Amino acid sequence: MHGVGWLLTLLVLAVCLGVAGVALSRWHSLTRRVGSFSCALRAGGRLVPGVAHYGARSLYWYKRRSIAFRATRAWSRLALSVLEREPLHPDRPTGPLRVRCRVAGGPVGLEEQVELVMSREAYAGLTSWLEAGPTAPHLVI
Repeated sequence: MHGVGWLLTLLVLAVCLGVAGVALSRWHSLTRRVGSFSCALRAGGRLVPGVAHYGARSLYWYKRRSIAFRATRAWSRLALSVLEREPLHPDRPTGPLRVRCRVAGGPVGLEEQVELVMSREAYAGLTSWLEAGPTAPHLVI
């Protein structure tokens, strides 16, 4: 019975190291992509840390503490617009920004509001990315 205990301990340790390796690999690949930036999402009244990534047609958001390689949330570039921005901490005006966005045509055609927290540099990138997008789908000149 003593040998089975060691084997079980080694198996649990190997599984934990495997999960940690996958999580570390995921985080490394997310943060090294061109167009990625740190961005927290307000969900259920609390801020959930993560990474956002600009795609050609959508903004993808990945939860920091996850082993899933798929984006947790995605918002279409054409449906996303910034409603307002303000400092997260009013006493630190050069700190991160709270950015409230509107997502048109969400599930069942309803509007959704999303609150993101990001650096000022990331906000400048977000607004540039939104402005650089096409004005209308399937527009042929």
